Amino acid sequence: MKKFGVVTLMGAPNAGKSTLLNAILGEKLSIVCHKRQTTRTRVAGILTEGNTQTLIVDTPGIFFDTKRKLDKAMVSAAWQATFEAHLIFLIVDVKASYLKEDITKIIAKLESVSDKVVLILNKIDLFKDKSSLLSLTKELSEAFPFKDVFMVSSKKKEGVGRLVSFMKKNMPDGEWMYPEDQLTNLSERFLTAELTREVLLHQLHEEVPYGLTVHTEQWETFDNGDVKIFQMICLERVSHKAIVLGKKGQKIKHIGVLARQEISKALGCRVHLKLHVKVDEKWQDKPDFFHDLGLDPS
Repeated sequence: MKKFGVVTLMGAPNAGKSTLLNAILGEKLSIVCHKRQTTRTRVAGILTEGNTQTLIVDTPGIFFDTKRKLDKAMVSAAWQATFEAHLIFLIVDVKASYLKEDITKIIAKLESVSDKVVLILNKIDLFKDKSSLLSLTKELSEAFPFKDVFMVSSKKKEGVGRLVSFMKKNMPDGEWMYPEDQLTNLSERFLTAELTREVLLHQLHEEVPYGLTVHTEQWETFDNGDVKIFQMICLERVSHKAIVLGKKGQKIKHIGVLARQEISKALGCRVHLKLHVKVDEKWQDKPDFFHDLGLDPS
C-alpha cells in the first residue's frame, strides 16, 4: 500500500527551515542565508522512500511587523500552507530567545490544528549544556499540546534521520502525486533564479537584498547539453545599482561567476549565465511578480 502526505515547515525567520528541508532531501533545493526573509514563497521538495512519498513545503518566515505588500503576502502564504498539511513542523531556533514572543504568537494561531503540530528544536549543536534545551522543551510543551518533540541540528544533520522516520510513519495511505525520481514541483527557471538571488544575498550589503528580485528571462539548451541562461536582476532603488555592479563592473562579474557555479552544480551541466541589472521602483507592486512566486498580492 502506497502512502502520500504533505508536511509544512514553518517558524520565525532564520529558524533553519530551508536548511532542514535540504537536510531531509539530501539535496540543495531551498536557498539559505542568515538574512531575514530569504525564502519568499512556498518551496516544495519531494521525498520518495520505500512505499512513502512526502511533499515537504518550506515556507517564508513568519513575523508580525509586516508593512510591505510583499511581507504580508509571504506571511499569508506560510499560513495557507498549514491548511493542506498532514503534519506541521514548527521549527524553533534554540538560540533565538529574542523571538520567544513571536513563537508564542505562532503557537496561539496553530491551536485549531494542534493534532498536526510537531515541535522541532533546531541548532542544538550550538549548545554545550543540553540541560537548558530540556527547560525550553518543558516551557513550550506546557504552552501547547504538540504531537511530538524533536531536537535536531539541520546544519550537521543530527537527529534528521529519526525525524524522517517519524514523518514517513505518519503519512496517510494514498497514491503518489509525483514520479519517483522527481525532487520538486518547482520549475528550473525559478530554481536557478533563486540560486542567483542566494549569491546576491551573501555578496551585498545588508539593505540591498530586500529590494531586489531575480527573474529568468530566457533559457537555451544546446545539442551538447550546455545551457545558456539570461537573468534580470531588478532593483527598487537607483542607488543600489552601483553597489550591485561594483567598480568597473567587477562586483556583478564576481556574482555571475559564483551563480554560474551553483547553477551548474544544480543542473549537472555546463552553464553560460548572462546577467543584467535594471531599476524598477515599483516591481514589488506588480501582479506578475507575485504570480511568479505563487503569492496573493491582495
